[in-house]
Amino acid sequence: MLQLRPNCEHCNTDLPPANPKAMICSFECTFCESCVMNILKDVCPNCGGGFCYRPVRPKQNLRNDNYLGKHPATSTPTLKPVDVDDHALFATEISKIKPEDR
Repeated sequence: MLQLRPNCEHCNTDLPPANPKAMICSFECTFCESCVMNILKDVCPNCGGGFCYRPVRPKQNLRNDNYLGKHPATSTPTLKPVDVDDHALFATEISKIKPEDR
């Protein structure tokens, strides 16, 4: 189950569970849309994978207790600011490859 991390790992922007601009990689590294597009260039600094928008967990119990009240977002922030210059070197070649082909 997704952790639904509460913040952007780079800039520490709040990303509450219903934020439609929260983005994750396949390892749940979580960044805001602005950092993914403008700084990370769609390359995860932790794994090299691409990003997609994080799904929003329903607030209400619509079916089988699969909702935010039963499975809350984590409240533990993850903050690992990216070294922008180092990431630019890392992402230069990788960003030329579509995420699904990496």
